[in-house]
Amino acid sequence: MNRHDVAEVLAQPISRELLGSPIPARLAYNGLDGAPRAIPIGFWWDGAHLVMATVPASAKVGALSRDPKVAVTIDTERAWPPRVLLIRGTARLETVEGVPDPYIEAGRKLVPAEHFAGWEQGVRDLYERMVVIRVEPEWAKLLDFETTLPKAVEDLLVGRA
Repeated sequence: MNRHDVAEVLAQPISRELLGSPIPARLAYNGLDGAPRAIPIGFWWDGAHLVMATVPASAKVGALSRDPKVAVTIDTERAWPPRVLLIRGTARLETVEGVPDPYIEAGRKLVPAEHFAGWEQGVRDLYERMVVIRVEPEWAKLLDFETTLPKAVEDLLVGRA
């Protein structure tokens, strides 16, 4: 998939809605033992990258350092029809001092307002440094189950026409 096609998918209104939503992303990667992992993780969209942050000692940092290929899903919860944004790309890791401000802003999407100040202070007190994970989408697909469907379902419908 070329960059233009990826950008076109990510520019669709439902994609933009999902990228700005408080829904955690599901990050899939291969663990150090070679077995797949899928984890929920807070994220922010900087307009070109899906960005996440974690502590340097986390299992995903070691695994992504060895094999940076990832898949990410952001999907609606309890909505009909479901909306699903699928992204594949390569993770780039950068260790930073302290807590990156965008991490705090991503937390604002997830942490209830009445708990946010305490959460932020706890994070800033705990993390001396973090690893920022940037994923530049190399492939993307939006499934809205109205105009776009999974490929296997599309094929099934075409076969019945």
